[in-house]
Amino acid sequence: MLFSSVTFLYYFLPLLIILYFIFKKHRNNLLLVFSLFFYFYGEPKFILVLLSSIIINYYFSKWIYNNPTKKRILLILSLIINLGILFYFKYFNFIIECTNDILNLDINILNISLPLGISFFTFQAISYVVDVYLNKVKPAKNIFEFGTYLSLFPQLVAGPIVRYETIADELKSRKITIEMFASGIKRFIIGLSKKVILANTLGEIVTIFASLSQKTIISNWLVGISYSLQIYFDFSGYSDMAIGLGLMLGFRFLENFNYPFIASSITDFWRRWHISLSSFFRDYVYIPLGGNRVSKKRWIFNLFVVWFLTGLWHGASYNFILWGLYFFILLILEKMFLNKFIKNKIFSHIYTIILVIISFVIFRETDISELFITLKSMFGFNNLKWINTETIYYLKNFSVFLIISIILSTPIVKLIKQKINKPIIEYVGCFILLVIVTSYLVSSSSNPFLYFRF
Repeated sequence: MLFSSVTFLYYFLPLLIILYFIFKKHRNNLLLVFSLFFYFYGEPKFILVLLSSIIINYYFSKWIYNNPTKKRILLILSLIINLGILFYFKYFNFIIECTNDILNLDINILNISLPLGISFFTFQAISYVVDVYLNKVKPAKNIFEFGTYLSLFPQLVAGPIVRYETIADELKSRKITIEMFASGIKRFIIGLSKKVILANTLGEIVTIFASLSQKTIISNWLVGISYSLQIYFDFSGYSDMAIGLGLMLGFRFLENFNYPFIASSITDFWRRWHISLSSFFRDYVYIPLGGNRVSKKRWIFNLFVVWFLTGLWHGASYNFILWGLYFFILLILEKMFLNKFIKNKIFSHIYTIILVIISFVIFRETDISELFITLKSMFGFNNLKWINTETIYYLKNFSVFLIISIILSTPIVKLIKQKINKPIIEYVGCFILLVIVTSYLVSSSSNPFLYFRF
C-alpha cells in the first residue's frame, strides 16, 4: 500500500486514527494489526518473512540478554540468520549471475522475488539485537511490543531506519498533543506533495530527456540533474511522510535528510543524505572495524568495506557496487588531498554538486556499457552536439519546473516561512496542496517510490 494512494489517504489512515484515539489503552496492538495488514496488502506472500524476522529477533535478543556467557555466539547466529535471509532474497541470483559471467557458465536463475522493505526491517532488526548485546537497550517486554517496533508501518518499507533506543520509551507510553498531531499532518502533506507533484513530474522529465531521438551533451546532463532531484524528492518525501505519521501516532523519528544539495563537500553530502543509513554503517560496521583510529592502510580498508556494502545494500547490481566505490574513492581523495586545496565555498559547492549528479547517473543506469556511454557523452567524448532544437524545445517546456525544484531542494522556503511565521498560511497552503495531490492521484495510474526496489 502506497502512502501516495487514495486507499491509504482516505480509508486506511482515517480508520486507524479514529480507532487509535478511541482505544487509547490498546494503541500498540492496533498499530501492530494495522502495520501487518499494511504489509500484507502490498506483499501478501511475504508476510511470513516479516513475521519470521519478528519472532527470530525477539527471541534471540532475549537469549542474548539472559545468557551473558553465551551472548557472543548467539549474536553471531542471529546475524547469520538475518543476513542469510537478506542474502537469499536479494543477492542469491546476483551471485549466480556473477558466477556465470566470471566462469562462463549457464547456471539457471531462480524465481526469487524481493520482499518489500526487507533491507530496511532487516537492518532495524540487526541494530536492535546488537544494541541488546552491547547493553545499550533492554529487550522489549513482550513480542507484541517488539513486533510493533519492527513492523511500524510509517517506516516499514522505505525507512528511515529507526533504532529501538530512539522510540523505546514511546513504545511503552506516549502522549499526543494537538500541536504534535497538527505538525505531523503538515509534515505528511509536505512529503506527499514532494512525491506526487515534484518527484513524479521529474520522473516524466527524466524519461523524456533520456529518450530523445537525438541526444546532446546538455540533454545527458539534464537527465542527471532531473534524476538527482527526482530521487531526492521521492525519498525525502517518503521520509517526511514517515516522520509526519510518526508524530500523528506519538513517535518522534529522527531526521533522514538535511538539504543535501547545499553540501560543500562529499563528506558533508553524506552527513545530509539518508542519515539513518550512513549512521547505521558508521556505528555497526565502520567503528567496530576500528574507524579512523587505526593505521592509514587499515583506515582505507575500513572505508572500502563500508562503501562497498553501502553500494551493495542498494541493490544486487554492478552499478550499485560501482556507485558505492565511486564515493569511497571521492572520500579518500577528499580527506587525504582535496580538503587542503579547496577552500572557496562556492567552488567546493559546485564541485560537490557535479560529482553528486554523476553519482546518480551511475545509480540510475544498470547496464554498465550504457553507463559508460552516457558518462562519455556528458563530457563530450561521443561526438555529440552541445545542444539542438529538440533539447531546446523540451528545456523551454520544463525549465521553470526544474528551477522551482532546485529552489525547493534548498532551505530558502523554510527560511521565508520562519520569517513570515503565520501558521494560518501554512494550514491553508497544506490544504491546497492536499487538494492538488488528490487530483493528481485520482488521474494517475501508478506512482511507486523509487526506494521500494531497494
